[in-house]
Amino acid sequence: MNSFEAKRILETALICATQSMSLKDMALLFNDQVEADTLKRWLQEIELDWAQKGLELVHLSTGWRFQSRPSMRTYLDRLHPEKPPKYSRAVMETLAIIAYRQPVTRGDMEDIRGVTINSLVIKQLEDRGWVEVIGHRETVGRPALYATTRQFLDDLGLSSLDQLPPLEVANSMLDELIQAHEPVDESQLPMALDTPNDTEEPQDGQPQTHTSE
Repeated sequence: MNSFEAKRILETALICATQSMSLKDMALLFNDQVEADTLKRWLQEIELDWAQKGLELVHLSTGWRFQSRPSMRTYLDRLHPEKPPKYSRAVMETLAIIAYRQPVTRGDMEDIRGVTINSLVIKQLEDRGWVEVIGHRETVGRPALYATTRQFLDDLGLSSLDQLPPLEVANSMLDELIQAHEPVDESQLPMALDTPNDTEEPQDGQPQTHTSE
């Protein structure tokens, strides 16, 4: 089988797939007779082939998938005018803290925000599949440690946490990334990670900044 036919098979499988495909999945298309390096080379060529089209091939944490380019969003939204879920300021701030300081406990998050975090805020992020408990800190009460999931990376079109922007520009960049998938009200965008939210009751004696333990 020549590379042209192999890439045609890969393209078809990727476009028809309902979720991202791993290299292991792709190898099944060729009865496991193709090496991973060869698959990666074909994927790179496909990525270049689609460079000027409305769809792009992206590498995510769980594999590869085709998705529409950000520039196509305005037009595609006309097909689905209903508004997607919007997230509150507290949810966005909490997500940013977990993404950039993980693993963190609920107490860590409250220290950084300077306010008590409602349990429903974390539950909303868990229900969305963006955060999960990955363990417990060995201290009094053994509080749960939260971290982001592969689903979080996939929804933002990233393959690893290393692709998140620097913490200094976390607010604006994270807003843009999330808006590309789940728009939020401009009035509900997160503040700086070390700034308390004045819409919630502050905790007495709680520090405004976070120090890693």
